[in-house]
Amino acid sequence: MPSPHDIRAAEPRDLKAIVQLISELAEFEHLTHLLEVTPDKLEPHLFGDEPVAECMVGEIDGEVVAFALYYTNFSTFLAKPGLYLEDLYVRPAHRRSGLGKALLIQLAQLACERGYGRFDWTVLDWNEDAIRFYQKLGAEVMPDWRICRLTGEALQRYADGDRPSMWSPSAWLGL
Repeated sequence: MPSPHDIRAAEPRDLKAIVQLISELAEFEHLTHLLEVTPDKLEPHLFGDEPVAECMVGEIDGEVVAFALYYTNFSTFLAKPGLYLEDLYVRPAHRRSGLGKALLIQLAQLACERGYGRFDWTVLDWNEDAIRFYQKLGAEVMPDWRICRLTGEALQRYADGDRPSMWSPSAWLGL
């Protein structure tokens, strides 16, 4: 029986569809206020001379309805690279079709083929459906870990030397 969907590596012709899916993901996650992606901004990072990320797309009847954007990270404990899934999104009409699971399986296979030590991603704590889905697949949701992030103006201020006193070594040592 033929598969109801196809998964393949993204190509430059997919940029508009990928950006549309990213916009839908941002809306789903209530994060549209952070959205700055455009096909022109994304293109060099996926398909330029020095790409920093990769992407797979899922198609149904020739239409791109899902994407998984990922990149290589590194585990110091394992002394091996890993695969980090930045975002996976399947349009609501195609959820529960097996496409999300197929994308994750494809990525797990890719991580194994490349000799990576692990495959990581994050999930929003309010997304109970996704948490249950990932747990059913055998993923460990790690409740003791928190994501730390510097971005935008805060990142620039920190890089420029305007560091909050809480970041100083004396603050770390309680002095």
